[in-house]
Amino acid sequence: MSKNKYTNIACIMIICFSLLATVLFMNGESLGVSAYSSSLPYESTLFDDSYVHTVDIVVDEDDWGEMLENAADKEYIIGTVVIDNNAVNNVAIRTKGNSSLRDIVKSDSDRYSFKIEFDHYDDSLSYYGLDKLALNNMYQDNTYMKDYLAYQMLDFMDADAPLASYAYITVNGEDWGLYLAVEAVEDSFIDRTYGTDSDGDLYKPETGNDRNNLKTADGQTMERPDMEIDGQVDGTMPPERPDMETDGQADGAMRPERPDMDGENMGRPGGGGGGNMGGSSSNGATLEYTGDDYDSYTDIFDNAKTDITDSDKDTLIAALKKLGEGEDLESVIEVDEVIDYFVVHNYLLNFDSYTGTMLHNYYLFEENGLLSMIGWDYNLSFGTFIYGRDDTATEFVNYPIDTPTTGNVQENRPMLNKILTDDEYLDQYHSEFSSFMESYFES
Repeated sequence: MSKNKYTNIACIMIICFSLLATVLFMNGESLGVSAYSSSLPYESTLFDDSYVHTVDIVVDEDDWGEMLENAADKEYIIGTVVIDNNAVNNVAIRTKGNSSLRDIVKSDSDRYSFKIEFDHYDDSLSYYGLDKLALNNMYQDNTYMKDYLAYQMLDFMDADAPLASYAYITVNGEDWGLYLAVEAVEDSFIDRTYGTDSDGDLYKPETGNDRNNLKTADGQTMERPDMEIDGQVDGTMPPERPDMETDGQADGAMRPERPDMDGENMGRPGGGGGGNMGGSSSNGATLEYTGDDYDSYTDIFDNAKTDITDSDKDTLIAALKKLGEGEDLESVIEVDEVIDYFVVHNYLLNFDSYTGTMLHNYYLFEENGLLSMIGWDYNLSFGTFIYGRDDTATEFVNYPIDTPTTGNVQENRPMLNKILTDDEYLDQYHSEFSSFMESYFES
């Protein structure tokens, strides 16, 4: 009898627990319990990379012409975007880019990169949950594949990265060319990557350094050469437009609402700042702690992608201070994610970034005092952001993974350097790098 008694009690407890779990599952949101969702509908629609998508931009011809005429101003115009036969009206469209935009402005081309903001005029609009979209012209990338492959590799290593797929662009039905559609790293990216209940802060550090002021490998200042805009950027279209699948679905989907070791680089490519601007000035983009004054971190705070308060600033500064101390890294950075990010990033040899002297082309995410990095803009990867040298191919093939920077800057890059100067994390970095090479390339 005693045995049956305890059995009955156990069964009752299991039933009660099951009922409680069911109630929480069905009513979790109303009870304040949020479920983490790793996917939004646009992931399986626009970013299905098994085929080339179609994007038709429908705008007033005069507005379009004026935008192109004043492309450097990055002014928005209103229009309709039809993606795979699904239309979203009243969206904002503008040109995008920095030095690449200036180069095209100076050329005879009008093949700009574009940014589409579905929620700019009406914050209830999205494309299957996507709030913003970048259409990249793949400037200075004759392969048309560097950005795409970079994001694929980052995703393979479970490092945070935007989604990407190819899209053929038309404007009012007129061919405009093949572009790379890239998920903008903004609210919908945060929802997809960190969950709709995330209250983290997103930054895109930017120093404002001008790539027109460069140095050669021996440290001599040189003027950035004029870039020849060849067939892949000058608006020349493919000889025959490929047939496009248009297996679309309903438009206007609502987006879920988000609640309120330094190595000796001399003699190596870029050793004296080659390919980059030497001795760049930073107000925080190095992620070094330089005191508690907010003005010391304007490169970060002025480029916040989420609304931030003074309390948020204090949290980030405290995290940078702890990062600089180099102790208990797991309490200040997402170590596994950051290591995986640097494995891919360093393999790609993208010096137009945190590991060069330009100090941009990455995002910083902070949540509960923990920092992580998000890759961005790899059109100059595979060692192509180097000027003043013509003998770099062999050196890049053998570029040392433990000193993967240019311009002798590694000691001033704590997010990287604190990992590579810690024996345990260095071993993990080597192990992950080896695993990446074996599983991604050799399997």
